[in-house]
Amino acid sequence: MENKKILILCTGNSCRSQIAEGYLKFFLKNRANIYSAGVDNHEINSLAIKTMKNDGIDISKQTSNNINEYNNVEFDHIITVCDNAKERCPIFFSRNAIRTHHAFFDPSSIKNPKLIDSAFEKCREEIKLFCKEFSEKYFS
Repeated sequence: MENKKILILCTGNSCRSQIAEGYLKFFLKNRANIYSAGVDNHEINSLAIKTMKNDGIDISKQTSNNINEYNNVEFDHIITVCDNAKERCPIFFSRNAIRTHHAFFDPSSIKNPKLIDSAFEKCREEIKLFCKEFSEKYFS
């Protein structure tokens, strides 16, 4: 039986979707193929890499991809992690996929240097809990 395919979609594929990709790979091991993309992709946020490393997960080798790179992939699950991505995800894209939306806190919106690390930790913990619950719900 072929592994299920999961796409995590965000605006820039630089932070929240990268963190979710890292945690879903961790929780699901080899039980699913995990992809992430952005509707407008940017490079991976170095603070996302740092906050994940602080929790023992290395996402530094992940890549930032554009949703159009996956036009020919039929996903089983599409997870949108911000409202912008939910609104901009084409409805025809993986028509039969189970769609899940959760607008996670955006740590890159914090500009106060004293609050940045805790903002990324807050986001990481929200996403970690979501990914654990998602994994248990669909893959137990």
